[in-house]
Amino acid sequence: MKFSSVNNLTDEELVFKIVETNNSQLFAILYDRFSKVVYNKCYGFSKNKEEAEDLTHDVFIRLFVKLKTFKGNSKFSTWLYSFTYNFCVNYVQRNTHKKNEKITVVTDQIKEEDESQDIDDAQLFELKSEKLGKALSLIDVKEKMILLMKYQDDMSIKEISETLDIGESAVKMRIKRAKQKVVIAYEEL
Repeated sequence: MKFSSVNNLTDEELVFKIVETNNSQLFAILYDRFSKVVYNKCYGFSKNKEEAEDLTHDVFIRLFVKLKTFKGNSKFSTWLYSFTYNFCVNYVQRNTHKKNEKITVVTDQIKEEDESQDIDDAQLFELKSEKLGKALSLIDVKEKMILLMKYQDDMSIKEISETLDIGESAVKMRIKRAKQKVVIAYEEL
């Protein structure tokens, strides 16, 4: 197969060709297509550029081994986003005890009536960005990432639902709860 014809393959066709041939040169093409997206997602989980680069490298090493599990039921980019998300969440959770910067906000004491209060997007956007960054670091990593998916990556509820493999109503509820927790953490700073 000529190199130029390989570049014309869809992402899904390229993945199936890599699985079929185990060709590392084809995998390099896949890496070129998605390394920036994966890096940006990893950067959202990490504190610095070097850690994001290491995570990106680790994602692609693991991806090469796990690529055969891609069945083509969704777009490859959606599958990769989910793969990267899960890898990074697991990484952060594994290393939480090593990172003293992470402080857990106790939210179990939120009263029932507070749960019913909606935080609108305008209220979330009014928070000062530096203080908001600190507040985001105080909430659970899964809650932080669902907010980043919605507001940083501008993903729709449907896209988040497909990526996380949960229902759309569950996505809406998780976003609502995450917004409540980040506002509480923000107000406590």
